[in-house]
Amino acid sequence: MKAHSPTRWRFKRPSVIPGFGMALGLTLTWLTLLILIPLSGLAVRSSALGWETFWSIALDPRTLNALRISFGSAFIAAIVNAVFGIILAWVLVRYRFPGKRVIDAMVDLPFALPTAVAGIALTTLYAPNGWIGQFLTPLGIKIAFTPAGIVVALIFVGLPFVVRTVQPVMEEIDKEVEEAAATLGANRFQTIFRVLLPGLAPAVLTGFALAFARGVGEYGSVIFIAGNLPFKSEIAPLLIIIKLEEYNYAAATGIAAIMLIISFAMLLVINLIQSWSRRRYGYGA
Repeated sequence: MKAHSPTRWRFKRPSVIPGFGMALGLTLTWLTLLILIPLSGLAVRSSALGWETFWSIALDPRTLNALRISFGSAFIAAIVNAVFGIILAWVLVRYRFPGKRVIDAMVDLPFALPTAVAGIALTTLYAPNGWIGQFLTPLGIKIAFTPAGIVVALIFVGLPFVVRTVQPVMEEIDKEVEEAAATLGANRFQTIFRVLLPGLAPAVLTGFALAFARGVGEYGSVIFIAGNLPFKSEIAPLLIIIKLEEYNYAAATGIAAIMLIISFAMLLVINLIQSWSRRRYGYGA
């Protein structure tokens, strides 16, 4: 009898669906044209600056502050969206109530609404004399033209990413799982944190990453409500536009390259955590 050879790693897994070579070729070509070539151009242009110029741009106080506001605001907004996105998805999946379809459709509104329109609407609401801002101002709370307004705008544009990522996974969770947990003596919090959330973790991390990525690069909805004050409420994308208008292409390229490096590193960490979560809870390798 012939001994079975050990299983070897294969580049392509067996499949009954033909056309792997053509599909892979089209995919790589499309990604190269739309993503790799532009990013390579940015990398080449940045490398031409030289390390001394690049670090002087990176360590400029105005650049550091703009990056801190952009990434910090995006991170806070993504966390808020992760929490309330789970709650909203749970309500849409588990309960029936009048107006449910209207609320479900409103979740997608930030996708269809132009970001500039969203920024104007939020500014109108949260300005000191706005519909909501007029009640917050006497309490000493100022939203518009502050970093808090940036977070509000990023929450608005990022919420659908979490809801639409978590919702399909939540629909696949059988109610019998919750009933079994209750039968075994688990209370509500134990059912949520030990039974439901572990299975939702990969989807939540995906929605968090998408909301964070959208928030880092958001421009249209932010510039109207931020106030755009240097060292206070100026975001990195706006600083890039300012440098381009000043014909300072070196600084604009350097800031863009820094944003690319930081974004890639943070998304890589999130994806690694997501992969670990899938392996840990048995939702795929």
